[in-house]
Amino acid sequence: MRIVKLPMDHVGIAVASITQAMPVFELLTGAAGSPTERLDAQGVSVAFIGEAGTRLELIEPATPDSTVARFLARRGPGLHHVALRVPDLRAALDRLVAAGIETIDREPRPGAGGHSVAFLHPRSTGGVLIELVEG
Repeated sequence: MRIVKLPMDHVGIAVASITQAMPVFELLTGAAGSPTERLDAQGVSVAFIGEAGTRLELIEPATPDSTVARFLARRGPGLHHVALRVPDLRAALDRLVAAGIETIDREPRPGAGGHSVAFLHPRSTGGVLIELVEG
């Protein structure tokens, strides 16, 4: 498999409340948080803290049946995923599937900030949920 360098986009942290978590992470990072954005397709609300490459994404369930709500019920708040930036999401998915990586999303879906995203299954990535962000 050809090695392709993918820069870090952000680290996702599941929280019960963005409003309650934001001040803690702003204090820890010294950076201001973004406005909250609701992603109806994923049943979550998100906000970012920091700059590209070192950003934290706070993810709050917007519906009780979202994957993040189930994550919080099973594991509690904490690290949810690591996001890598790719220039061409479809090409990245094709390359990874051809290399045997299992995907959650075979097709891109809408993500925060108008970006297309797709997730890789933790079974193929050492137990870590990986999000690919096009941009």
